[in-house]
Amino acid sequence: MSARDEILSAIRTRRVKNAPRPARYAPPPPESDLVKQFADRARRTAAEVQILNDLSDVPAAVADILRGKNMEAAIHLPPHSPFAALDWKTAPGLSLESKSPGPDDAALALVPFGIAETGTLVNPARDSAPASWHFRPGLEIAVIHTRDILPHMENVFARIKQSGALPHTINFVSGPSRTGDIEQTLELGAHGPKALAILIVEEA
Repeated sequence: MSARDEILSAIRTRRVKNAPRPARYAPPPPESDLVKQFADRARRTAAEVQILNDLSDVPAAVADILRGKNMEAAIHLPPHSPFAALDWKTAPGLSLESKSPGPDDAALALVPFGIAETGTLVNPARDSAPASWHFRPGLEIAVIHTRDILPHMENVFARIKQSGALPHTINFVSGPSRTGDIEQTLELGAHGPKALAILIVEEA
């Protein structure tokens, strides 16, 4: 018997033939207040979170965020954005940009799902929110409705499947982009926005 045959024979004799099945995964029970849970988890990831009474409050909130960060009074909207129809006159001096944002710009996007368990935003790619929109700006301002905050990731996938065709890309965002690969020093903005603000809009 060759050395190769001896090695393979030893592997075969030591191989576990009947490995036990892992226990079926059961997600933890959701908290009673999903919005509060989501906001708390998102803040832990260094995201700025505000709760608004109505969608009409978005322009003023966007202007306040930009002023607080000493950024240019301009917000980039993706093509076919539902926010284009808002009354932006409530935020005097704020201009709307349709071109793709850069690393020094702020962009606004409607997020269709949030995961309360982890404070994660879920962004399926679509015409009104291309996948690149979540990676190009230096500041992303995400808007999510309270009805779209679900307990767990499994609930989000179930909701996406109910809609029919699966999107070609789904991005999960928990706080600003970061990395610790270089000398284990945390750096923000490694492959996406350096800052993330989340506006949670309560239901009427």
